[in-house]
Amino acid sequence: MSRSFPDGFRWGTATAAHQVEGGNVHNDWWAWEHTPGSGCVEASGDACDQLHRYPADLELLAALGFDSYRFSVEWSRIEPAEGEFSTVALDHYRRVCASCLEHGLDPVVTFHHFTTPTWATTDGGWSDPAIVDRFGRFCETTVGRLGDLVARACTINEPNIVSFMGYMGGVFPPGARDRDRWLRASDHFVAAHRRAVEVLKAGRGDFPVGLTVSMSDYQAVPADDPAAQQRLERVRGHSEDVFLRACRGDDFVGVQAYSRTRVGPDGMLGNEPGRDVLVMGYEYWPEVLAATIRRAWEVTDHVPVLVTENGIGTDDDEQRIRYVRAALGGVLDCLDEGIEVLGYTYWSALDNFEWAFGYAPRFGLVEVDRATQQRLVKPSGRWLGAVARTNQLPD
Repeated sequence: MSRSFPDGFRWGTATAAHQVEGGNVHNDWWAWEHTPGSGCVEASGDACDQLHRYPADLELLAALGFDSYRFSVEWSRIEPAEGEFSTVALDHYRRVCASCLEHGLDPVVTFHHFTTPTWATTDGGWSDPAIVDRFGRFCETTVGRLGDLVARACTINEPNIVSFMGYMGGVFPPGARDRDRWLRASDHFVAAHRRAVEVLKAGRGDFPVGLTVSMSDYQAVPADDPAAQQRLERVRGHSEDVFLRACRGDDFVGVQAYSRTRVGPDGMLGNEPGRDVLVMGYEYWPEVLAATIRRAWEVTDHVPVLVTENGIGTDDDEQRIRYVRAALGGVLDCLDEGIEVLGYTYWSALDNFEWAFGYAPRFGLVEVDRATQQRLVKPSGRWLGAVARTNQLPD
């Protein structure tokens, strides 16, 4: 027995520029990686050298059976100094889009994926209102060069993570622990998204535009405790709902989900004892995807959902297949309930640089030998590629 996905359901994998390109020396993450005490275990360095190897990578993904590829354009390459735009960088990303289309892959372009040019961070970065106009100008220039080749655009990747981790948690650049700056940064991310939607819709090309939100399966413990439920709603409201509400009226909302979050009356509870814990520190919890799809559909007032990230960092590739199979079963359940789910994008295409964790977490469907840059498809890559080709989840 197998279960079928609807006609037109899109199957993709994803990467981000800083995590795979290598040598992005003009952004805040490069500086953060090289800052003593930042908590980063290693620097990104040459990464996967996808800046030069993208044609072979795209050919490989298409041969596996995928029909879309989500990647980001690096703002600091395109605008390395304020107001100075690189024609070479813009031409490069235009070639990436064209190569996607040549291989039958939808180019799904993310305009901001965690990294910001260092020149834009010197006066407060995302906690300064000037960033909204700066990001809008970047989007306007970039879409003017690439827009006719774009299949779908994500304005900003996980703004809720960048704002909290960078301005309240202190573990992303700029390493602040300031509640007021966190809330200001969140407001500016929402404003930047709305500005980007306006600019991209008015620019070259005609394609759907949305925002991606990092989501968790929030669970009150005990489930029937009113105090725990109140704490959960307060935490989830700041971390997710403000950004989901910002998506109302958009063409789609990108759901990015990996695990669950347990919340008690006094705050976060951590992982449940006895559960499998992955290398990133969170529980093995494939049920997260169905739970977050349902919530995104509800809070956005029924904006179509595109799964823009879901996956597992593990050295056990059979565990990866089990996780994705269970997550996709949840997607099918959501479709049966009448929720409009447009597609599934696995994170990630390649084993790559996982930010402060470095290269230890292995999310990729394709292994990368960083000494030789040789690519090796994992069994999970072939399995998910077959699911994509048949548009069916086998029992």
